[in-house]
Amino acid sequence: MKNIAVIGTGYWGKNLVRNFHSLGALHTVCDVNPEVVKSFCKQYPGINGVMAFSEILSNPEIKGVAISTPAATHAALIREAILAGKDVFVEKPLCLSEEEGKVLVALAGEHGRILMVGHLLWYHPVVLELKKLVDQGVLGRIRYIYSNRLNLGKLRREENVLWSFAPHDISVILGLTGEMPESIRAQGGNFLHQQIADTTVTLLNFASGIRAHIFVSWLHPFKEQKLVVVGDRQMAVFDDTLPWEEKLQLYPHSIEWSENVPVAHKAEANLVEVAQDEPLRAECAHFLECIASGARPRTDGAEGLRVLKVLNGCQRSMEQQKKVLVTQIDALPYEAHPTAVIDQGTEIGRGTKIWHFSHVIRGSRIGCNCSIGQNVVIGPNVTIGNGCKIQNNVSVYEGVELEDNVFCGPSMVFTNVYNPRCEIPRKNEYKKTIVKKGATIGANATIIGGITIGQYAFVGAGAVVNRDVPDYALVVGNPAKQIGWMSRYGEQMALPLSGSGVYECPYTGERYVLQDGVVSLKAISQGKRNNP
Repeated sequence: MKNIAVIGTGYWGKNLVRNFHSLGALHTVCDVNPEVVKSFCKQYPGINGVMAFSEILSNPEIKGVAISTPAATHAALIREAILAGKDVFVEKPLCLSEEEGKVLVALAGEHGRILMVGHLLWYHPVVLELKKLVDQGVLGRIRYIYSNRLNLGKLRREENVLWSFAPHDISVILGLTGEMPESIRAQGGNFLHQQIADTTVTLLNFASGIRAHIFVSWLHPFKEQKLVVVGDRQMAVFDDTLPWEEKLQLYPHSIEWSENVPVAHKAEANLVEVAQDEPLRAECAHFLECIASGARPRTDGAEGLRVLKVLNGCQRSMEQQKKVLVTQIDALPYEAHPTAVIDQGTEIGRGTKIWHFSHVIRGSRIGCNCSIGQNVVIGPNVTIGNGCKIQNNVSVYEGVELEDNVFCGPSMVFTNVYNPRCEIPRKNEYKKTIVKKGATIGANATIIGGITIGQYAFVGAGAVVNRDVPDYALVVGNPAKQIGWMSRYGEQMALPLSGSGVYECPYTGERYVLQDGVVSLKAISQGKRNNP
């Protein structure tokens, strides 16, 4: 569907135009230069061209905007787009001010809009593979990371090289470490203009003991884009100037101590095979997927705000010529108590609240406006829909999936293996359990793995469920048996367990029809529409 407008078609914007067009999503290009607009319309027949941003905002066919204009304009354009009901993809940086960034992230959350920042490296297959290797412990404990992004040009006058080159590297380093730095020390060299740094070196110190440095320059004799991650087991090198099959290499070097002297043992590099894909195309496709599904982008506004915080810390350090301290950022689209543990590699929707001592394990996805109680464990690799309520002391293990608006009562239990033994690993035997939309599971109930709980079904407190539960069914006991039917409103319906019948909810006017042992929701009668 053609529903994307690209704002700004200059040095980088033209690449966004090309990719959104190739994905069949480009609706309009917007640029202040009428000749440029005319040229793009000629190059890409069938698209629209405008010079006024207001025409984009007022067009109901345009669902998302991709902003590639000078950074100083980002905040105002993002704000107007969100208020006009558009999803937003903005090239780095998010904006220039942390306070503006916080307002934009909050505004996107309030209006239910996508806000995605163009940190391109997180859509590079090599970086995603490197992140997987780090998370799996292949490199061991991470000790040191350094990044060089060097070239001759493109020289800029509206921003220094730190703001032009370093956001990508900061984003990757924060993602690989999973933490914000405690302190920053940066210095720059101004050679072409006394107010604009042409080279900068940044040192980041993390509470975990990890150290990192970033060297960026547009006054370098040759192009170098290299990221090195040093672990205590292996070292990884991502060199983006090499051919694709050589871009990611692992060095299994080792250090041993001999008579109190460290001795290095070098080893040959191992090439890591990575499927090839164009990062920018993948980034544009991700934005389209987020618009379609409402999912949180991999590089959302909160991630962009963390990068912005580090960038501003670097700038302050250069200006003050001293180390600056960094405090953790709290502008996330969800709320989590300080005692909660949220792993990297999780997705948590807007408006969700996570309470004391809970743990969301990597690979898990939680929808919007959920309530996760105290001492809850979710994951790994669990999917939870929108609007779910998980009460205290519940563990949602791998293999379990909750659709939208599921209620899990206090201390209820999901299992995912039929015959567990401590001595026998059975991770490849996890049973798939699905709890469908609107279902309720009472306190202390137990759900045996491998079954489906139907939509708006009701499992009584303390029940032990070992077989599928039909839609709208009310089950109680051990083992659980069906004793009736429950409406979407949550009241027992006057319907027989079998045969046929019709029930109209006195609260909502909804009509339920029982036929051949199956209940279905048919219609809402006139005059009763105060739905729950």
